[in-house]
Amino acid sequence: MLITALPPLSLYIHIPWCIKKCPYCDFNSHPMRGDLPEAKYIQRLITDLKLELENLSNSNPNNTRALSSIFIGGGTPSLFSPNSIYDLLTQIQSLIPFKNDIEITLEANPSTFEYQRFIDYNHAGINRLSIGIQSFNNSQLKNLGRVHDSKDAFAAIDIAHQSGFNSFNIDIMYGLPNQTHNQALTDLKQAIALKPLHLSWYQLTLEPNTLFHARPPKLPDDESIWQMQLTGQELLKKQGLHQYEISAYSQDQHQAKHNTNYWQFGDYLGIGAGAHGKITSIKQNNITRRWKLKHPKAYLDSKQNLLAGSQIIKPEDLPFEFMMNALRLTTGVPTRYFSTRTGLAFSTIQPKLTQLQTQGLLSANPDTICTSFKGRQFLNSLLEKFI
Repeated sequence: MLITALPPLSLYIHIPWCIKKCPYCDFNSHPMRGDLPEAKYIQRLITDLKLELENLSNSNPNNTRALSSIFIGGGTPSLFSPNSIYDLLTQIQSLIPFKNDIEITLEANPSTFEYQRFIDYNHAGINRLSIGIQSFNNSQLKNLGRVHDSKDAFAAIDIAHQSGFNSFNIDIMYGLPNQTHNQALTDLKQAIALKPLHLSWYQLTLEPNTLFHARPPKLPDDESIWQMQLTGQELLKKQGLHQYEISAYSQDQHQAKHNTNYWQFGDYLGIGAGAHGKITSIKQNNITRRWKLKHPKAYLDSKQNLLAGSQIIKPEDLPFEFMMNALRLTTGVPTRYFSTRTGLAFSTIQPKLTQLQTQGLLSANPDTICTSFKGRQFLNSLLEKFI
């Protein structure tokens, strides 16, 4: 194993508070109680970033990478004021340079949209929104525990346009409790009609440590969900939203830079309560995952390191880690990325790739590691080959 080059670098920022915890949500989110400690949390984020940059410098003394993307996720980051976001981004840029074409995304709940507020987010440096609509059906929104209704959802998109955000993502789910095929497609058609440059369309799953997992609602059967997926994908394609990842669709040249960096096994710093990061080190010839104290109170009150833990990825685990991300992309990744981003010789995986190509699960293009249509339908089984 020999790492000789560094991949692109992104920054993930976690703001953990939300208005109300949704019953399907397994993210590190906590319902707000009174006023949010915005100023204290921003300063803690900056302290966190300084520690991350110190670690980055120790890992790669000659690192000159600028940030290619920033994603502010949660929780509901749009609960923080535009002034707080401006202060945060200004301080970050004083510590690490931004690429000229940097993508800076803010996750937003439709219930937080106000015209002037989002103009101010734009002026603060946010140039992309990710809007968590999930459904336009009021009955389904109630089932999902959402705090907005369909009127709020449509208003949010209108405000996004009016406040200068040409680039935004809409999150929509399917396979919802008691959802019919027509209801799922109606949601999707309504989202497409709003002309987003990017759309995340994904199946509801019952994750551990959620209310839905403890008390499962009645979901559509597997065959119904499969038909929703096939019909929806065809509809998206016809409307110019091309699938480039398992759950991600975009117009040409509008793929999400931040998530694409994850899927291409790039590096990312993670700051904020429960945030995760991945760092490649040429000096130490390894790749490390790092994660932060999870509970907001512990994160805010810690007098010592904000790091909850770190783990070097074992060389024998790197093929699975790489493929788990890369094979989500419908066009795959350049074959050379395996060696340049893991430090492993291509021969490590070549026999398995040849076998999977013979089985019709991977494309036969020698320049790209990419699943076939069949491979995408059996992705979990395919990934097991690399464990």
